[in-house]
Amino acid sequence: MAVGAANPVAYHPVPGFQLGTASAGIKTAGRKDLVIMQAQAGSTMAGVFTANAFCAAPVHVCRQHLATDEPLVLVVNTGNANAGTGEQGMLDAKTTCAAVADLAGVPTTQVLPFSTGVIGETLPIERLLDALPQAYGNLSACGWQNAAEGILTTDTRTKGASVKVKLSSEEITISGIAKGSGMIRPNMATMLAYVATDIRLSPVLTQQLVSETSELSFNRITVDGDMSTNDSCILVATGASGVDLVAGSHDYALFRDALIALMQQLAQAIVRDGEGATKFISVAVTGGANRQECLDVAYAIAHSPLVKTAIFASDPNWGRILAAVGYAGVPDLDVDTLTIHLGNVLLVANGGRAPCYEEEAGQSVMDEKEIGINVDLKRGTCSETIWTTDLSYDYVRINADYRS
Repeated sequence: MAVGAANPVAYHPVPGFQLGTASAGIKTAGRKDLVIMQAQAGSTMAGVFTANAFCAAPVHVCRQHLATDEPLVLVVNTGNANAGTGEQGMLDAKTTCAAVADLAGVPTTQVLPFSTGVIGETLPIERLLDALPQAYGNLSACGWQNAAEGILTTDTRTKGASVKVKLSSEEITISGIAKGSGMIRPNMATMLAYVATDIRLSPVLTQQLVSETSELSFNRITVDGDMSTNDSCILVATGASGVDLVAGSHDYALFRDALIALMQQLAQAIVRDGEGATKFISVAVTGGANRQECLDVAYAIAHSPLVKTAIFASDPNWGRILAAVGYAGVPDLDVDTLTIHLGNVLLVANGGRAPCYEEEAGQSVMDEKEIGINVDLKRGTCSETIWTTDLSYDYVRINADYRS
């Protein structure tokens, strides 16, 4: 189940970037579950990864390779996270890189591996290795849709975005795919995301942009508050357009805004496809003294099982929202001045239920598939918005049956 219509993506090929997909039968026979992506020589790559201390073997290898070389090839498997697998997991990740490097004719350190799926099970490495030549043979600049399918796990639909951006001298392309449905929490979420552009970026600027844009997109979503072991977001700049991007320029601002918008589109698609989700919820906190207290309030609401289950039931039990704001940990919070809205309906003012509030109005908002919760702390000028889902019976069913 997903919230909202699934809109087909018309992917624009990114010059200098190709994608190939195959089926290795890692978990399910015949399912697309192996993807290789290759950028042309001279491209730059950078990434951000999970903050989980038990990060998966491929995350360790990605960090090592990015620190020591300039990678050009990505390899992704689904169905198995290769996490919690100790020395064998590291060996399997490195073996995968070596096999892909042989196919691509590059050093092993120029390959970045990624895995997603069940934690704690050894990667079926022989099946993966056997399917690599097929995936590499399928490399195509038009391989985005197949790759979007090949990186899915419990997702019910693909997640992609693609735009053309008119800069001062040239038009450039940004295209991206992502996966994620459950175990979604910032820093980062159980998600993989790959975004490519044909603009030319320095390694430093590539890292700066992927860090900044991920913070405003993938680090602003949550489904269940659980942080995965495998999260990764990679930005690839092929330079094939010949357009150099200089920090602080007008073109830089245009490109950064377009990249943020594309990243947010992918991030919100993950939330809309959250495991068992029936509602898409925006939690906006304004009037904060600083960004962190805005985020603290937003996540207190978004992570509350009581709030999430009330929204699933379309129950305007606004007291649960009020309670979450109160325990968010904002110092010296003046509850007599803040306000809470559900959509455009004022719920809380002057320290309690707003005199104008009527249950019918709250019910009308709760009956919608897309719901906004807005809190004005009235303490300053900072604001933050995050996106989340309700918590349904299907969420429990999906995760209870995950390994079966």
